[in-house]
Amino acid sequence: MHASHDPAAPPAPPIGFDDFLAVDVRVGTIVAAEPFPEARKPAFKLTIDFGPAIGTKRSSAQITEHYGCDELVGRQVAAVVNFPPRQIGKFMSQVLTLGFPDADGKVVLVQPSVAVPNGGRLF
Repeated sequence: MHASHDPAAPPAPPIGFDDFLAVDVRVGTIVAAEPFPEARKPAFKLTIDFGPAIGTKRSSAQITEHYGCDELVGRQVAAVVNFPPRQIGKFMSQVLTLGFPDADGKVVLVQPSVAVPNGGRLF
């Protein structure tokens, strides 16, 4: 099940608070960003540090429209850390990096407005 990227789409059906709590969204700092030329859609391979409890995880992110590899390192992002890993070509994506669509449907990353400790959980 994929969420709609259409800003005019109606809200999803109601869920219980326990369903929300089951999704583990954490903040991490991108420590490496590399091109991912093998991906079907333009993407980068990210390495994200989620702090000592979770460690460093990798993610494939379709964020090439608004970001370059050089400007991603050091940026904090939000990601779902408790989905099963997903094979994307020869790359294993371990977390889902989160973003919102801009007016053209291109991804804009979710990030805290001020620096926070890596590994902090969304509430």
